[in-house]
Amino acid sequence: MEQWVEIRRRVLNGEMSMRGACIEYKVHWDTLKKILTHSEPPGYRLRVSRGSKLAPYMPVIQEILEHDKSVHHKQRHSAKRIFDRLVKEHGYTGGITTVRSAVLKLKQGSREVFLPLSKPPGCAQVDFGFADVVIEGETAKVDWVAGS
Repeated sequence: MEQWVEIRRRVLNGEMSMRGACIEYKVHWDTLKKILTHSEPPGYRLRVSRGSKLAPYMPVIQEILEHDKSVHHKQRHSAKRIFDRLVKEHGYTGGITTVRSAVLKLKQGSREVFLPLSKPPGCAQVDFGFADVVIEGETAKVDWVAGS
């Protein structure tokens, strides 16, 4: 605080130039401007985030991706094509990287999963195990192998 007052007094009275104050007190030019603007240190000032430029366009992207589920996979929109449509049809002014990351997150959340139900020739699935069975009133342990 004392240094703040001293720098302010010396520069505003013309005793020292602004450049000289930066060199002597080892402060950045922007810090010196802040010192000369405010009589006391302004303290911490919270910057309010302005939000994402893409937020108003998210419903449009979701609609495009939802429509793409009903068309052939070769005719689906890429992130670049979605970006081009947003710029041309809706006046989007943000960057393509933001659109790419949003499309990736949306596609990953709705990715279809397929499990093959049949095995190709030469591919077998075998299970090994054992079971306790009752044969004619006696319990016996049986080993078994099941294959497909």
